[in-house]
Amino acid sequence: MKSLDGIKFAEMVQMGAHNLSQNANFVDSLNVFPVPDGDTGTNMNLSMTSGAKETESNVGMHIGKTAQSLSKGLLMGARGNSGVILSQLFRGFGKAIEKDSEIDAIQFANAFQAGVDTAYKAVMKPVEGTILTVAREAAAKAVEVAQEEDSIIAVMEAVVSEGKNSLDRTPDLLPVLKEVGVVDSGGQGLLFVYEGFLASLKGEALPAKNDASLDDLINAEHHRAQDFMSTEDIVFGYCTEIMVRLEQDKETFDEAKFREELNVMGDSLLVVSDEEIAKVHIHSETPGAVLAAGQKYGSLIKIKVDNMREQHSSIVNDSGTPATAPKKSEKHPYAVVTIAMGEGISELLRSIGASYVIEGGQTMNPSTEDIVKAVRDVNAERVLILPNNKNIVMAAEQAVELLDIEAAVVPTKTIPQGMAAILAFNPESSVSENKEGMTEAFSHVKTGQVTFAVRDTTIDGVEIHKDDYMALAEGKIILSTPKMLEAAEKVVTALVDENSEIITILYGEDATEEQANELSTFIEERYPDAEVEIVEGKQSLYPFILSVE
Repeated sequence: MKSLDGIKFAEMVQMGAHNLSQNANFVDSLNVFPVPDGDTGTNMNLSMTSGAKETESNVGMHIGKTAQSLSKGLLMGARGNSGVILSQLFRGFGKAIEKDSEIDAIQFANAFQAGVDTAYKAVMKPVEGTILTVAREAAAKAVEVAQEEDSIIAVMEAVVSEGKNSLDRTPDLLPVLKEVGVVDSGGQGLLFVYEGFLASLKGEALPAKNDASLDDLINAEHHRAQDFMSTEDIVFGYCTEIMVRLEQDKETFDEAKFREELNVMGDSLLVVSDEEIAKVHIHSETPGAVLAAGQKYGSLIKIKVDNMREQHSSIVNDSGTPATAPKKSEKHPYAVVTIAMGEGISELLRSIGASYVIEGGQTMNPSTEDIVKAVRDVNAERVLILPNNKNIVMAAEQAVELLDIEAAVVPTKTIPQGMAAILAFNPESSVSENKEGMTEAFSHVKTGQVTFAVRDTTIDGVEIHKDDYMALAEGKIILSTPKMLEAAEKVVTALVDENSEIITILYGEDATEEQANELSTFIEERYPDAEVEIVEGKQSLYPFILSVE
């Protein structure tokens, strides 16, 4: 095979997504820390699934357009740092071939290299021994082979072969991988995608490991998103999606003008366009008006309208009762959008100044699109986004790039950091001033956590046994023990000193109020000058989260 067109590339994408999907749990298991929310495989799977769905809806002979569809789908569906990096790899890949109807082996190899260049630029401090290394070394080998071989398959074989070799070398670049005895999880996820690409090119079948289809994954994720509202709270009841083929004999298309026109028709608006296609997602009470607006610019080539009230009436959350989401309100001058898991923590963040709390941050990281929609819903002129999780920062930053309002990310990586940052918010300051001030405020906060181990391992000399409670001080595991309170007390002694003034105990679903009070007594006896606050956070997976200021 000496050339590659859009139809064949679309088949490769579907195979790559399927291979990653059926191996996502394995990728999750490679996360270095044996915590229950290790979710690299989950994040990459949902990100790639979004890209595959977009590609499937836009299959054509022109490979540049097919690659752009993959890029768009990945961009909006990106979850976690691994998902964002995956989206950047294929963003650069697609940009390199956007004008080509088909490509040869050299162009194919150069597209992989362009993806690597884009991904490295997107990461402020690239770390070797990760997905970036695997992508870089695989692309370099592809470029080398393409100088000698004119076969698309030969180039893809080089990508997979060198990708495997690079993945095997990741423990030599990241000592923690070698200590735990695993390869990099993100690199492994990328390799599963590449192996799917190769199997598709060679006409080989992948071993089936489960029966979950791409539609099953998308529908399951949609079900989870619906859990956070009740039917009567749905103001705009029709989820409307259209795709417009832009035509020269119609009104000249202006994306900003089109977005403004649609914005008055509903909420959760997203408009993505290129030179030939405009894609719209909106929740509206008047889907017909949305269709009519699109027709002014060209032909409607895809229409999807769902009655969300009918869909939602039978969907409830795990407790059996509908959850709630904030209704769209009038325009606000400023808003703070943050992310948290746990009803109590969410309420706490709202009580100290958060305008909107996105449910997520442990086993389910919100996607770029989720964050964009939340910012749209909060309806403010200026927005600050607080991720409260190191694995959401990149998705939040990617969301800011897609917004048409003034916005910035305050890079909080824990709930305690988020609490401190919100308290430092000044509605009279600019976005840049607030970002600086809030970042300074959370830099003085120390975070402790207690969770449980999902496997036996050894990290930094700490022997860890499955189901033990682990004490984490500033993200570092310092103790593994069968006793929850012992782990919590270890966190306290590691973080609290004579300068500590306020200690907040957030106890979760797996801890009781009595245990929280016992921990409080332990702190008060040893640090009588410190003020102790107890909050029922109701977070999962982490019985205790401690904030020390």
